[in-house]
Parts: sequence; structure tokens; C-alpha cells
Amino acid sequence: MAGALSALAFPAPSLWWFAYVSLVPWMLLIRSAPTARRAALDGWLGGLGFMVAVHHWLMPSLHVFLVVLAALLGLLWAPWGWLVRSMLGGAPAAGRAAAALAVVPSGWLMIELIRSWQGLGGPWGLIGASQWDVSPALRLASVGGVWLLSLLVVAVNTALTLLVAATGARTTAAIGIVVCAVTVGSVWAWVPRAEQSGQARIAVVQPGVVAGADAVERRFSRGEALTRGLAGQDVDLVVWGESSVSSDLSARPDLAARLAALSRAVGAEILVNVDARSTDASGRVGIFKRAVLVGPNGPTGDTYDKMRLVPFGEYIPARAALGWATSVGKAAGEDRVSGTRQEIMTLPGGERDGAGPGGGGLRFGPLVCFETAFPDMSRHLVADGAQVLVAQSSTSSFQHSWAPEQHASLAALRAAETGRPMVHATLTGVSAVFGPNGERVGGAIGTDRGTAAVYDIPLARGTTPYVRFGDWAVHGALAVLVTLCAVRGVRSLRRPGPTPPVPRARTTRESAAHPAR
Repeated sequence: MAGALSALAFPAPSLWWFAYVSLVPWMLLIRSAPTARRAALDGWLGGLGFMVAVHHWLMPSLHVFLVVLAALLGLLWAPWGWLVRSMLGGAPAAGRAAAALAVVPSGWLMIELIRSWQGLGGPWGLIGASQWDVSPALRLASVGGVWLLSLLVVAVNTALTLLVAATGARTTAAIGIVVCAVTVGSVWAWVPRAEQSGQARIAVVQPGVVAGADAVERRFSRGEALTRGLAGQDVDLVVWGESSVSSDLSARPDLAARLAALSRAVGAEILVNVDARSTDASGRVGIFKRAVLVGPNGPTGDTYDKMRLVPFGEYIPARAALGWATSVGKAAGEDRVSGTRQEIMTLPGGERDGAGPGGGGLRFGPLVCFETAFPDMSRHLVADGAQVLVAQSSTSSFQHSWAPEQHASLAALRAAETGRPMVHATLTGVSAVFGPNGERVGGAIGTDRGTAAVYDIPLARGTTPYVRFGDWAVHGALAVLVTLCAVRGVRSLRRPGPTPPVPRARTTRESAAHPAR
């Protein structure tokens, strides 16, 4: 299907440039549809193909249910298909072509916004995210987030569609491409980079694939051994991956003591992730995905419970109706319990090269796995004072797929959007660290390795436009669509209605009884 082509722009293929042309075949098909209904159908089928291609690595877990979910979410592209035909169909004049360059990308962005709701799967595979490794695009992300990148990518595809198929609008399309290029160039030249304000030394522990009946215990021991090897390296923080501890530390004082001993040996706090049944501060009991900071005397009390859970992977929406999904895939047998608020954790002790404001310790914002896909979560952490974003993840179920690379790439976007470095630590890879401009820091730890690595991470001060102004690109796209609806509504009111039929005049020789022949 034409909609599936865009998946090649994401990691692992990472053909970022292909994103700017990948939608053109789909748009050409839609604009040539003989009816609006057929255009909507082409939009739906293309959306289905896009969703399956971007999430194909879920097939071993969800099986045929992935196609069902993709078909349902693909319906979001049906109105977009109608919109593309309306704006690009036939022989658009310059005015309609210019409007299409704003309307078509805005319609696409509304789809991304709707499907970014956690219950619909979250913002995985936003087309703007394909630009995670392109420096000018990352600078644009600091202004308007990944949403602005999506608008740019779809606008270029729209312009290229006009160049190919609408001879009367080629000048307008060319001007549109030039405007996009000038916008990116201007942002690259004039938007300031994050200003460095010191550095933090953070270690990532990735135990690698550990299988077998006693995998949980052996993985903990493997992480323990790798962490012990960090002694003497003067690190500020050691980060373990998601689900690195499988028991509530309050119920397993032996594990808590082992972690405290590690903290003393290394001379730094350790951020672990507990995937176990426990109780939160409000008295709720259940299985939490909990980031826990452990110091030389044991857990420090700083914890964060994962708020946005993975549909089907960590809970089943409407379990009473959809619980059968557990019989056809690896869906959650029991729903995890979500946290209620984001947290900022602070390391004790003095600052390193200006790391902590007012002489305090380093402040970092924890995220767990799936949450790195949500731009608003990292933005809120930075607005609340986080100097570093730290994500704990586990993609061990998808080792030989594109998922680990795709997941790690999201950290570059979150770093660029917020102007703060981000650490992405996993159990089995890919672990990676990105600086405050989205640039890679050090080397990534691939899925074929189990190791501990230390990163000297540049810190930054200041506030990016995206953190300051938020999702203004989304609001702008919504305003474009509202304006379109208003203009078309006014035109429909001004358009004269159909003239009532006038009875045919009779001649003097005809009558009702003897009509003319």
C-alpha cells in the first residue's frame, strides 16, 4: 500500500530524506479518485498500511489483532483522503494550490494529534520523528516540537504532488518549497543553540539479553557486576533499565541492601526500575512500573510511577470487552497501575561545574519507556526545572526488529525540543545519550552488547521556544482547518440555490384536455 512507504524513513532504515517524497504516490492516488467516497477509501487503506508498517514489530505480540487495530486507526485518514482530493484534485488554480500547502499538512497533523492519545496507542511513528538525526530539523523542533516537523514534511510532499500532477500550480508549488527551505534555514541561522552550563557524568548499565528460568535473578546479578565495575570513575548517577528489579524493595530488604552497597562502592546514586506489586503513597495496591532512586543508605524516597501505560502491553482498554486479546498474543494478563504525577528527582551533594541551581545537586526528570514518545511530558519536566531527562526502557521482546532503534531515536527529539540532554537506558539496547541540541553524545550501546558505559553529558541553561510556548504548531493547524470550514461555509451560503422548474408555456391552441403534440 502507498501509505506504508513512509516507514522506510524511520529507524532502522532511517532514510530520513525519503520522508519528503514518500507521501507523493499516496496523494497522487487520492487526488485522482473519481469520487469523494473513493478518496476517503484510499485514505483509509493508506492509513492502515502506514500503521501496520510503522508498528510491524508488534506482530509477534499482537498477531492478527495488529491488523484490526491498524484498520480502526486507519479510519482517521479517511477524512484526510477527502481533504486531499478536495484541495489537490482536478486542475487547482494558484489560490487553491497555495491553500493546499497549509490545509493538507494541517489535516495530517490533526490525525497525529488524535492518535497521540494514550488510549489509541500514543504518538509512535509521527512523521516528523523521522528527522531525529538531521541537525536543521532538530533546531526546528526546538521552536515548535515534533509537530512543526510533521507540518514541514507533509507540506513538502504536498508541493511535490502539485509539481508532478498540477501543471497550472507548479509555480505556487515551487514557491512553497522555497518557503519551507528558507524557514528551516532561518531557524538554523537565528535560533540560538542551547548554552552549555557545565556537565554531568552519568553511567548507563545495560545487562543485555538474559534468558532462562532464573533470568530475573541473573539479570539483577549481571547489572550488579557491571555497576561494580564503575567504581572509581567519579560518576554522578548510575541508570538501570526498565524492569531491572522484579521485587518491591520494601518487601525485599536484601535487594535494597545490595543496591545500597553498590551505591557506596561506586560513590553515586543508582536509579533502578521496579516492576512489581506494591503500594503507592495514596494506598493503591497493584503492579507499578516505578523508578526508584537508591543511595548509600538504601532507597532515598525519590520515586516515580509510570503514568502512561502501553495499551495491550501493560493494560487492556475495556478489558471486559477486549480481554480476549490475551489469547491471541502477548497482551497484559493483568493491568498495571498508572502513576498520578510527574516527579523531579534531585541528587544530593554539591554541584559539578554548575550542575545544580543555587549550589544544589543535579535535578533530573525520569520517564519510563513509552513515555519518551510524548512531547508534553518532557516539556513539563523541563519547565519544572529538570536539567537532564532520564528514560528507562526495555525492548527485549523486540530485539531483532526496528523497535529498539526507533525508540532510542525519540530521545534525540525530546532533547532538541527541550534544550536539555537525555539519557535513554535500556535492559537490552539500544541505549543512547543525546545532548541539549539533540546531538549524539558518545556511542550507542547496541542490542548485541551487555555493558556499562559512562557519558560526560553537557548541561544547558535557557528555555527553548517549544518549552516556552508549547504546542503552538498544533493550534495553528487547527486554526487553518477552522478557517477553511468557515470560508467554505460562507461560500455555500452565498451560492444561489437551484432555480425551481418553470412550467412550460402553453400555446393558444393547447389545453389541459388537448395538449400540444
